[in-house]
Amino acid sequence: MLRTFKDLKVWQKSYDLCVHVYTLSRRFPADERFGLSFQLRRAAVSVPSNIAEGYGRETTKDYLRFLWIASGSLAELETQLLLSKDLGLSSEEEAARVIDATAEVERMLKALIRSLQERQRTASRPDP
Repeated sequence: MLRTFKDLKVWQKSYDLCVHVYTLSRRFPADERFGLSFQLRRAAVSVPSNIAEGYGRETTKDYLRFLWIASGSLAELETQLLLSKDLGLSSEEEAARVIDATAEVERMLKALIRSLQERQRTASRPDP
């Protein structure tokens, strides 16, 4: 039974992803502190934050809106991770590990979105 957003597996995985991104970006050069490092961290923090905020909303419609925002932040994060790899700021292996974690969170997030959308459709159908 879910008592808080922290009980959601997708929130837990996205939180872990955020920690990994911070660890990865900590190794970037100092001149990237306000560049790609900042953007990576901002996108990573957005994912569990939006999942949590959506969970706390009153309606399923609002919840879904925040989950879609989290999904967009994941796409942004993956783009920035690819860029960090191509710019030589992270190794292929480091970037691949974090990108794999991003893909896992994305699958979980999309499954949650589909589930909530189906529940919303079922709830809006009139009884025969």
